[in-house]
Amino acid sequence: MKTRIFMGLFFLLGTVSLSAQDRVTIDQCYEWARDNYPQIERFRLIEQTEQYTLSNAAKGWLPQVKVSASATYQSDVTTLPLENLSALVPGLEIPEMSKDQYKVAAEINQSIWDGGQVRLSRKQAAVRADADRKELESQLYTLRERVNNLYFGCLLYKELIAQNALLQQEFQINIDRVEAMMANGMANVSDKEELEVSLLNARQKEIELKAVRKAYLNMLEALTGNALVKQAEMEEPPVPTSLSQEINRPELQAISAQERALSLRGRMLDIGIRPSVSAFLQGGYGRPGLNMLDNDFKGFYVAGVRMSWNIGNFYTIKNNRRLIDNDLKQLDIERETFLFNTRLQQIQENEQIRKLTELMKADDEIVRLRTNIKKATEARYAEGVASASDVVREINAENISRQEAVVHRVQQQMAIYNYMYITNN
Repeated sequence: MKTRIFMGLFFLLGTVSLSAQDRVTIDQCYEWARDNYPQIERFRLIEQTEQYTLSNAAKGWLPQVKVSASATYQSDVTTLPLENLSALVPGLEIPEMSKDQYKVAAEINQSIWDGGQVRLSRKQAAVRADADRKELESQLYTLRERVNNLYFGCLLYKELIAQNALLQQEFQINIDRVEAMMANGMANVSDKEELEVSLLNARQKEIELKAVRKAYLNMLEALTGNALVKQAEMEEPPVPTSLSQEINRPELQAISAQERALSLRGRMLDIGIRPSVSAFLQGGYGRPGLNMLDNDFKGFYVAGVRMSWNIGNFYTIKNNRRLIDNDLKQLDIERETFLFNTRLQQIQENEQIRKLTELMKADDEIVRLRTNIKKATEARYAEGVASASDVVREINAENISRQEAVVHRVQQQMAIYNYMYITNN
């Protein structure tokens, strides 16, 4: 008994899982397209670059070691004016410095105060990485528009293929009806042939529609990198009842991130005009050592505190600040331009949604009236009042009205999702 219950639950869960996998949503396609796009790999590279830069900045507090070696020959050396003293003191030798001198030294510098450069460098690395991520997000966001075009294209042609199947069924029903009337001598062969030609035309149209849908599916599969889009059923996306006018596009976030990076560049300029303090220890071996009068190879060391101040940065700081201000103004212009163009797109898409909504209000009534006219024409044909051409004309007219209703509905859904893409809401 327990085994049966277990097997039943297993089968039920498996059925639910398969059912879930057999349906594809537009949100899934967004995610698949993003994950499949080659640029997604840049996120990993940006992360690595940030980590390397932060690590390098933190090492600014580590002792800096410098090793140097030199061998020189001088045209003259330091001498003491003691020649007369050697004449007065017999046996006194005045040492002379060698003109060839040698030195090998190592120096260790430990930063004590750098004006905040290391701390700000770490922050600058994080802000720059964030700006790169935001810029990449804005590039990946454009994939949504391409997914919209392909996804709704697939939905539209699926509906048109279904309408074409109904059209073929309608022609076949009338062919069967004419054959029955021919058996009773109430219809001609030409009537049947006219309906058969229309049926063949509908079948040709089916081939065209399926070819276009297959092309859309192939492109969507290539964009998402997932074959499930061709195998599973595509769900019609839910349509929101209200649309927000607020613009939350990632392009705006990318511009804000660039502004933060520029602001930090301005703070780095302030740090560049500050002095820095460090402790140092230098040790070496050479001839001469620290005692310039000793002409032998000696070891030596020097320790102390050093302050350095690059006054030359004051020459360029004003112009550098002006350059940053210009860059900030350009970013502000870029933001305003983007918002201007986006608002124009909002107006255009809003009008498209309004137009399609108005058209849809009459679609059902048009289809109902066209169906009534077709049925009346079929009845008159059965009575011998109307011709087969009249029947074909009305069947095609009804089919066109149904197609237009489908096109309006799918186009409205697509317009709404395009609007949501424009605002990112």
